[in-house]
Amino acid sequence: MADDSAFEQAAQRVAAGADPAVEAAVLVEAMTEDERRWCLDGDVPFWAGLEDLGVGGYHRRTFPAAQVDRLGIPGFEFSDGPRGVVIGPATAFPVSMARGATWDVDLEERIGDAIGLELRAVGASLYGGVCVNVLRHPEWGRAQETYGEDPFHVGELGAALTRGVQRHAMACVKHFACNSMENARFSVDVTVDEVALHEVFLPHFRRIVDAGVACVMSAYNAVNDEWCGQSPSLLTDVLRTEWGFDGMVISDWIFGLRDAGPSVAAGLDVEMPYRMIRAHGLDAALAAGECSEDDIRAAVTRTMATLLRFAGILAKPRPSMDVLASHDHRALAREAATKSIVLLRNEPIDGAPLLPLDPSALTRVAVIGRLAAVRNLGDGGSSNVWAPSVVTPLDGLRAALSGTAGVVHDDGTDPEVAAQIASEADVAIVVVGYTKADEGEFIGGSGTQHLVDLMPPPDDPEAAAAFAASVAADTDPFQDPEADPEGALGFSKGGDRSSLRLHPDDEALILAVAAANPRTVVAVVAGSAVLMGTWDRSVPAVLQSWYAGMEGGHALADVLLGRAEPSGRLPFSVPTDADHLPAFDRDATAVTYDGWHGYWKLAADGHEPAYPFGFGLAYTDFEIGPTGAAQHGDEIVATTTVANVGRRPGRLVLQAYAGTGDRPAKLVGFRVDDLELGLRRVVEVRFPLSLLDRRDPHAHGWVPTEGPVEVVLARHVGDPAATPATVALSRPLSPG
Repeated sequence: MADDSAFEQAAQRVAAGADPAVEAAVLVEAMTEDERRWCLDGDVPFWAGLEDLGVGGYHRRTFPAAQVDRLGIPGFEFSDGPRGVVIGPATAFPVSMARGATWDVDLEERIGDAIGLELRAVGASLYGGVCVNVLRHPEWGRAQETYGEDPFHVGELGAALTRGVQRHAMACVKHFACNSMENARFSVDVTVDEVALHEVFLPHFRRIVDAGVACVMSAYNAVNDEWCGQSPSLLTDVLRTEWGFDGMVISDWIFGLRDAGPSVAAGLDVEMPYRMIRAHGLDAALAAGECSEDDIRAAVTRTMATLLRFAGILAKPRPSMDVLASHDHRALAREAATKSIVLLRNEPIDGAPLLPLDPSALTRVAVIGRLAAVRNLGDGGSSNVWAPSVVTPLDGLRAALSGTAGVVHDDGTDPEVAAQIASEADVAIVVVGYTKADEGEFIGGSGTQHLVDLMPPPDDPEAAAAFAASVAADTDPFQDPEADPEGALGFSKGGDRSSLRLHPDDEALILAVAAANPRTVVAVVAGSAVLMGTWDRSVPAVLQSWYAGMEGGHALADVLLGRAEPSGRLPFSVPTDADHLPAFDRDATAVTYDGWHGYWKLAADGHEPAYPFGFGLAYTDFEIGPTGAAQHGDEIVATTTVANVGRRPGRLVLQAYAGTGDRPAKLVGFRVDDLELGLRRVVEVRFPLSLLDRRDPHAHGWVPTEGPVEVVLARHVGDPAATPATVALSRPLSPG
């Protein structure tokens, strides 16, 4: 042990049972003042790093921080997500919203495991891909990066991804908190009362903290007049004091904090990704009393303790680069894409539902639309994955029907031409929707001019030269710019959507093709809800097919041709009218969030959705019996009988909703069951009564619900075929 570094010795003691915080404090005391300050931000100089970012560096190398060579402290190496590792030719999984539509926590954990392996293969140790801000409004540009509108559902999927990743590396959950606007993210102040904050906008974060996540990333926006990156209310009072989080907190990129001293004092541990505000403002902040040396020690201690807790996992041998986009991971991406597809409409043609299509009855298939034959993986910002290949919808259908039917393609530029081609086919499949130009992380220039004063002075020449040397020494095979022939690495402007409807050209194309061929299927590519009321009743079949990842074309073909079930269920509500949603001004500098959005708001306002939360059709029929429910200690156990009474095996997503008389029902549990034809079984969903606790803004804590509680097991929220049960609680419970 004598030859081991100070960090390695501390890690060995932690592995033997020592307290990571105690060992971390010893390491911090062994640091010089300059070394402690070095750990407060990213290790890369600002201007050199920014230049590298602009030429594809984001996808070619990690972002290091908190490395102290003298003590053997490895720090951490960051890479982003969430649809896969953004460095190198990695596996591009479907976007998180698509994976949310699977409702399959086991599948999401397996995806996390695969991402963790690829993360370590490229040399990263911290994964920034657990994005769980709830979908408050579907125009939010980064909607595709989260799992849906319900905090319970989002929390369960995010916790599963965290578990999978943290078998191999550290995971970071983001963006803490109330981050659900994109264009105004650098300037908007969200006013939210304590009840809405804790009952709607924070429960999923707490679920993931309780699951042991290593790191939390703060948000750009302000909450209740405090910038999230320097908010004592969020980072200390809630995250550390109330929830007991003992990991590290990092900032969002570049403009994630405004002031050096207040950010340290508030509990933000590492400014990412460059040496920027703290590196040049900390001396003045200390002199002004805005933070103290004790605050600095506390921040660095939390970072070191986190590194020590994960030292054993990170010490395992790095996987080979062959794991990137490997056969097994591509198969997993295809499975996820297949299970994410939501069948919204499937009307009969000639006495039978149009889908699934019978390949033996097809001689000519028309695939229509500008998105049918292009790489379209979603956002072009920080979540962009450099997939080495992408199976488009056209590719997938041609492969599936090879030797069976002719597949013709038209990009839909001229609806009359497309309609003529469709009229000559047995079936027309229209692929419409959005791209990274329509929605995604906002990389536009507007909205950041007021932050120019935060830019640091020129880099230290020695630091800039050292970084340039490290870049020059990088011999990774994916550094060759010719390896990106489709230009997938460039950032796109993105931003919040301007409308919830499809482009007018898309709507006109759908109506023209449907008029020419009654056997028309529409596949909608989008990151969240799309208003379809102007056209969906004109076509017999509609699917939400998402940004489906690198194997998405195969998945779409599998579902259309009946090789797989359309087992996805909506992770959000689709309203009939945008006016039924909360107000959304993408340029607002001040907004108020309350507790009402999604299916809760629709129910409270008496609006029927076009397609409800949790909805999705199948190729078979399920029967769900009456709900039975009883209290068992601090849990409610709900039971029912489910049966597959249709034509083929299928996957049932059973959802549990519970509420009291003065509140609409909320999701409290769900399960996924694969049911063979004719199979009938009794199933149960358990949930803790603490899920129904209410936030008391006066005591700043939780009070238990006192019932009675109505519980229902259903196929979706508001399922008219579901029969609820009422549970009269036997005693009040302690707050959860």
